[in-house]
Amino acid sequence: MKVAVVGATGLVGSKMLQVLEERNFPITELLLVASERSVGKVLHFKGLPYTLISMSDAVAQKPDVAIFSAGGSVSQAWAPRFAEVGTTVIDNSSAWRMDPGKKLVVPEVNADVLTPEDKIIANPNCSTIQMVVALKPLHDRYRIKRVVVSTYQSVTGTGVKAVNQLMQERNGEAVERAYPYQIDLNLLPHIDVFTENGYTKEEMKMVNETKKIMGDDSIRVTATTVRVPVMGGHSESVNVEFEQDFDLAEVRELLAAAPGIILQDDPAALLYPMPLAAHDRDEVFVGRLRRDESQPNTLNMWVVSDNLRKGAATNAVQIAEYLLSKGLLNA
Repeated sequence: MKVAVVGATGLVGSKMLQVLEERNFPITELLLVASERSVGKVLHFKGLPYTLISMSDAVAQKPDVAIFSAGGSVSQAWAPRFAEVGTTVIDNSSAWRMDPGKKLVVPEVNADVLTPEDKIIANPNCSTIQMVVALKPLHDRYRIKRVVVSTYQSVTGTGVKAVNQLMQERNGEAVERAYPYQIDLNLLPHIDVFTENGYTKEEMKMVNETKKIMGDDSIRVTATTVRVPVMGGHSESVNVEFEQDFDLAEVRELLAAAPGIILQDDPAALLYPMPLAAHDRDEVFVGRLRRDESQPNTLNMWVVSDNLRKGAATNAVQIAEYLLSKGLLNA
């Protein structure tokens, strides 16, 4: 299995390498791909040195699968070129997510939509991934009508520059800004750019991607996304209205049994999901389950996950694992 990791030097790219190693993905040849300015540098995987190569060199070597985390413009330019030589591309950018001809996949939710013909597969937005993992078993049982979500998203979702800004502010050092305002001791209700309807692109991603992944355009979603001075993962307050009434005990059973979810819902023992505890974990943590007493058939829950892992790197690797298990690579 010849595997290329495109954008290997970034936060998500380095996490992809970590996840590939931890999950022992069957790699016989590894290609680490980066921008021209990084070509020739060396990274290590499983203790061995690998020299970074260019995009064109990687395409020429026709990898079986290429996992991209290099930004939308790079994906738009290069993913088709990999696909043309038979490579299956799993792309972590927003470039292909809402393309009607491309699948948008969270393995626990909709991996069954994948076919051998899917040569460019989109990895969803981090905040969407963890939410739909938690929603899937409940939608199957009660049918979701509407979701109101407010997010509390880690600075790691922006990248190294944002992490540096937070730590520089915290240490009283000179700051190179990733955000228009201070992030330490602050919250920014502003992730990605604002659109004409007053929502940010991040908020609209959650609206549109949820419908596509769940395969149900009737689900109404509204979102407010907030950047917080945290580095363990993203947290979400999710209010879900169902078509049918639910039993809280059954909700807990459904979530506890669902793949990829760890239920942490014991307020008496002060057990609830937190980003610090989710850091470097692959699961989606769900807790604070309670009935919305202001309207019928409505549930409140708190959802936390490591945005660099399940929200990006792990989800992409899980897609590759699924393709491999079903014989869909190089088919």
